[in-house]
Amino acid sequence: MAALIAGLRTCIFYLGYFPTVISYSLICVVFFVWVPYRLRHPLVVLFNRFFLWWLRISCGVRYQVTGMEHLPRDGAFVLISNHQSQWETFYLQTLPRALVTVLKKELLSVPFFGWALRLLRPIAIDRSQKANALKQILKQGKERLGAGEGLLIFPQGTRLDPGVEGTYSKSGTVLACSSGVPLLPLVHNAGTCWPNKRFIKFPGTIQIVLGAPIDTVGKTTDEVHSQAVDWMQAQLKAMPQHLPG
Repeated sequence: MAALIAGLRTCIFYLGYFPTVISYSLICVVFFVWVPYRLRHPLVVLFNRFFLWWLRISCGVRYQVTGMEHLPRDGAFVLISNHQSQWETFYLQTLPRALVTVLKKELLSVPFFGWALRLLRPIAIDRSQKANALKQILKQGKERLGAGEGLLIFPQGTRLDPGVEGTYSKSGTVLACSSGVPLLPLVHNAGTCWPNKRFIKFPGTIQIVLGAPIDTVGKTTDEVHSQAVDWMQAQLKAMPQHLPG
């Protein structure tokens, strides 16, 4: 019965989601493309805020954040996060600091959604060309960091089920160390409410923990990477990581 109710609530969610993403994406590409980036970003991510609100109303998915005080108010940084679902890709763009996201270029070709996503100036890479992708991340990432922006990377590379960690790429760490900017680790358990590749969204409270910035100056890439990954793994183990149903 619980699964049936969750399924019905998910249908209600999508009945509100799809018309809104189509209509708002068209508004973005017609009107906001002319707006300077710093003003455009909060306008585009108004949809993300709607998404979080509507998901709470329709499916009972809430979230709780710990460590928000660690997010820098100014200056460049690299934020790395584990990746479990689509939920965190929406949520992380609503943080008080605008983030440049490293993502797969195929997303920019998704009708409506991808068109609006382009306006956030992501770094879009071809994951099938790993060597070129890393060069692109380093080149474009350094340019964005040099402009004082925050950069978001999912070092696991793909979405993984709760409890499955996979491996953590060093790309974000290399970029932070080579640019001399702080590395911020973040973890969450979004997959417990929005499981990857599953239709039903389950009610509950997603936990997000943002760690203290890791200073990269005078440290090796391996030292910084180990410190970040060890913290992330410890925090994930302390969170509920069970798949519903």
